[in-house]
Amino acid sequence: MADDALFDFLHMEIVSHVTKSDAGLLQDGDEAMSKLEQIGYSTGYRFIERLTKDLSRFKDELEVMKAICKDFWTAVFKKQVDNLRTNHQGVYVLQDNKFRFLASISNSRQYLELAPKYLVFTCGLLRGALASLGLTCIVTAEVTTMPACKFQVHLQRA
Repeated sequence: MADDALFDFLHMEIVSHVTKSDAGLLQDGDEAMSKLEQIGYSTGYRFIERLTKDLSRFKDELEVMKAICKDFWTAVFKKQVDNLRTNHQGVYVLQDNKFRFLASISNSRQYLELAPKYLVFTCGLLRGALASLGLTCIVTAEVTTMPACKFQVHLQRA
């Protein structure tokens, strides 16, 4: 339980630190989001290597995505993804109905507009994990009602 709280506080502090300049003013949104995504990418890339070091190779992208939804998500967020959907053409949607980084934020409209900055680290985390497993992709996040969110993964095929 204490580990969970520390992880949540660390994430909030990273988001706060990256989105504010030394003078306490908000930094350029795109630059801050890019930094957060890069931190998530490098973390996800390294974390999945440790998580899968004793597993055999995955046979296809669907198997990789299932492992991300079960094993990776459970290791990071202590629960599985609530729903995984695909169009079988390289687009996957991971839905989390009670996303950990949004659960402690108020449901009001004001905070719904701030939600993306709390999701960009996880977008990078997913992109890094998938890159480490050999899948190049673009990850975006969407929030319509708090604390639920959807992560859309577009695989880049050669």
